[in-house]
Amino acid sequence: MKFYIRIILKLLLVTTILNQFDKIQAQTWGIGASAIYNLQTESFGGGLRVEFPMGNFSIAPQVAYYPAFNKINEYYLGLSLHQNLFHIRSWTFYLLLHGGYNGWINYTISHMENAKYSNWDFEGGLGVKTNRCFRPFLEYRYNLKWKETNLQLGFMYFFNCKNNKRHFGGGGRRTRSGSCNAYD
Repeated sequence: MKFYIRIILKLLLVTTILNQFDKIQAQTWGIGASAIYNLQTESFGGGLRVEFPMGNFSIAPQVAYYPAFNKINEYYLGLSLHQNLFHIRSWTFYLLLHGGYNGWINYTISHMENAKYSNWDFEGGLGVKTNRCFRPFLEYRYNLKWKETNLQLGFMYFFNCKNNKRHFGGGGRRTRSGSCNAYD
């Protein structure tokens, strides 16, 4: 019975998320990558993500991998929710919540009593990104389960986003405003 309840809950979650896709504007979905550093384990990893902005809110499915040369060899599959807080010029500051599955590959070397291969985790944090089509970002995250902090530095590229070029008279000077339509 528990199995069927979990399946129903997962289907409801997926249906709710898919119902929100009608709010997504075609020019505002992006794909990106990040370098990750875990401060407690002193581990380096890499991540990939897709982001679907919906006004001041975004959904971002993500994967991350910490290779075997680190103390901790693991991967994450998860979903982040980003809530834009405020804008300063072409930068947006946002709050993030992330839930995900963690596959801890070398858990047997750990002295922790709750160490196991399959884990669920929850992270909260803050991020900053640009509002342009090519968006560098920096995120600070805190993992509530493992009590760890990690930093992610990466970029997103948003397809069909147009950086507006504005021309000004007088000597052929021109500048680029470059704001993405989703935030104009």
